[in-house]
Amino acid sequence: MLVLFNKPYGVLSQFSGAGPNLSDFIPLPNIYPAGRLDKESEGLLLLTDDGALQHRIAHPSHKLWKIYWVQVEGIPNPDQIERLRRGIWLKDGLTRPAHARLLSEPELWPRDPPIRSRRTIPTAWIELRIREGRNRQVRRMTAAVDLPTLRLVRVAIGPWRLEGLQPGAYRVFSQPIQVGRQ
Repeated sequence: MLVLFNKPYGVLSQFSGAGPNLSDFIPLPNIYPAGRLDKESEGLLLLTDDGALQHRIAHPSHKLWKIYWVQVEGIPNPDQIERLRRGIWLKDGLTRPAHARLLSEPELWPRDPPIRSRRTIPTAWIELRIREGRNRQVRRMTAAVDLPTLRLVRVAIGPWRLEGLQPGAYRVFSQPIQVGRQ
């Protein structure tokens, strides 16, 4: 079984712990997240009861693309976008090259709580596609190019897309498609 879940802001990517967590939204037994999203991030989280599938989804050796829509503080210039594309030096080493592009503001659900807004500081959206999943990687990458992340939504992992799922909703597949290298 494979479960696609639209994780709301503020929800932990685990079935236990203080505050809202997966058990508040998904009443299915014996499933586990294939990867994580930090508490402040939203969007697609995959869960499964199949250990081999969980490994193929989450392990970096399988190189599944993850697509994020990132609202940043400031307006990115071409050099900042190019730096994201080449890879960024972080404390834990150089990231792999990413696909990065400016994005028109996407149609998303309102976030609760709302993103802070300042009259004098504009914001922009970037689509960032990466093949790794270091701790808070996208946030650290945008910060490294002086574009702090305000909102982070994962919209795809490999062939699976968030489309049609509202925050807190999930969809179950009993026969997931095969996952190989992309």
